[in-house]
Amino acid sequence: MMGDRDFRSIVENAISSIGKELNIEIDSADIQTIHLHEVVQCLRRSYYDRIDPLEIERRGFSDLLSGLLRRLQYGSEPKEFAIEDIRLKGQVDMLVDDSIMLFRGTAGELDNPLANDVLYLNACMWIYDKSDGIIVYITGDKKESTFSISRNKKMFEEIIRRVRVLNDLLKEQKIPILEPSTECSECQYYERCFMKKKNAKHLDLAEMLGFGNKE
Repeated sequence: MMGDRDFRSIVENAISSIGKELNIEIDSADIQTIHLHEVVQCLRRSYYDRIDPLEIERRGFSDLLSGLLRRLQYGSEPKEFAIEDIRLKGQVDMLVDDSIMLFRGTAGELDNPLANDVLYLNACMWIYDKSDGIIVYITGDKKESTFSISRNKKMFEEIIRRVRVLNDLLKEQKIPILEPSTECSECQYYERCFMKKKNAKHLDLAEMLGFGNKE
């Protein structure tokens, strides 16, 4: 707090505002168009995003990295892949010659790429008909972890299956099954799937044992 102004709140509001501008726009009513990021993440989360959305809490500017890069001159135009009467829509951060690139912010250096990023990049290679794909993770102190991915048909077939599943569930207004992962604890829909979150309460062990402040 500086003076009468809460600068932390100002920064949080700025991050939220920029995030809204960079969000990929989804027409909730158009269930025949499925966006790639919807099927590489938890399908239940994607379902709630369309049917009964809650705003996501953005923790920092690293969450905005991918969206910011898509707005630069190297950013690609979205492309669609037809799956019968369904359209799978994807967009990469950079398209340089025959190489597709994704950029992600991360808290620390990684030994392996995250599974949903691999699924996203692989699907993009099929959507854009490219054979080379690269994921670059960047930490807050500018360290990089770079991974090159080869195109995999079976992995893309799994994405197509998930597109069909999400489309069917949206038609039938049925909530997808739970897909527990390490991301659940940070999900805005956590309380809909599990129990109500509780704030940690500080416990004074000395007081609990009867050894409070005694003179």
